[in-house]
Amino acid sequence: MTRDGDVEGLAAARLWAASKFPYLATGLFGAQVSADPGSGTVSVDEGWRMRADPELTAGWSAAQLGSVLIHHVCHLLRVHGERAQGVGVRPDESPRWIRAADAEINDDLIPAGLDLPGQPVLPRDLGADDGLLAEQYFAGIRWAAMAGGGSGAGTETRSVSKGPGDAAGAWLDCGSGADGVPRPGQGQDGLPRWQADLLRRQVAQDVIAHGKRPGAVPAGLLRWAEEVLHPKVDWRAVLAAELRRAVAEVSGAVDYSYRRPSRRSSVTAPVVLPALRRPVPQVAVVCDTSGSMTDDLLAMVLAEVEGLLRALGLARQVRVLACDTAAGPAQRVSSARQVQLVGGGGTDMGTGIAAAAALRPRPGVTVVLTDGYTPWPGVPPKGMRVVVGLLGEQAPEAPSWARAVRVEP
Repeated sequence: MTRDGDVEGLAAARLWAASKFPYLATGLFGAQVSADPGSGTVSVDEGWRMRADPELTAGWSAAQLGSVLIHHVCHLLRVHGERAQGVGVRPDESPRWIRAADAEINDDLIPAGLDLPGQPVLPRDLGADDGLLAEQYFAGIRWAAMAGGGSGAGTETRSVSKGPGDAAGAWLDCGSGADGVPRPGQGQDGLPRWQADLLRRQVAQDVIAHGKRPGAVPAGLLRWAEEVLHPKVDWRAVLAAELRRAVAEVSGAVDYSYRRPSRRSSVTAPVVLPALRRPVPQVAVVCDTSGSMTDDLLAMVLAEVEGLLRALGLARQVRVLACDTAAGPAQRVSSARQVQLVGGGGTDMGTGIAAAAALRPRPGVTVVLTDGYTPWPGVPPKGMRVVVGLLGEQAPEAPSWARAVRVEP
């Protein structure tokens, strides 16, 4: 729930932003804003929750705070968090990705009147042309860093400084909504994914409506809106992003274990301390083998999954289950060619998901490849991420609790 009273000047900032950028007002008021004292930043997560340090924002004008709100909403509209996972941005590369994402936003909106505090990043600061995508800017920064120099390489800076007069280098952390790297306490109780998608589409429609008047909307935003409403998506890139994201979430779930005592136990004897461990996630692939499935399409997608898991270094952690109304035995394979796709009856992917959840060791990520004509469980399996590959243009929607990718021939 938004708590306007927690952040001084929030109402005035929203009013300024909605007046200056009316085509983004729906997204602006759709974001939940709350105070986060002591954080020293303004950040946003992928659940459309924005947190602001009141001490930081107290020194900003309504135009500056409103501009920061618009800037963060644009990170969400352009799904920079998901896109970061799609190009394999590592946590240590997050600052560079955010510079690239900021450049994608700022070259459109600063000429339109965005008044960010500090020194906002523009493409020229990265030695690049205007009008490119964050992926292109990031590739240039990453290449420059590998070469040992260049614009933006190696710098751990953000796009907006902490306030007027602060030294260069005192920067904001834009949050997981900008780079896809989970933060403690972020991503909980926010907007569900389907609501976020609807909100994004509504903003795109507003942008198109305002864009009918020449010069009313930046050209880059118009291109973004057209892509949202009439997308041309490479399903392989989307599938790669979803798999990387699911694996990263599971791999990042560190926990304490007594299997390997902590190195500090030597100075706390006779007390034995546990050590932190980072699990290597097991992956299960549930293949729909009902009579409505096309073997060629299923084999093609299974090969794509194999390639992605090899790229993630998880090929040996994969077990495959064929499933129509009942799940067959798990097959541990090293190649898609070894999979035996037996079945041909009705369809119930819930059975396959339950069978995957019953495997030991339990998979952290399960990929379901199906044409979508199946009943689904009403709730997600506990402790397991599910990525659904919907095969074919006419496949029905997957449940809202799963990450879905529509696969076309």
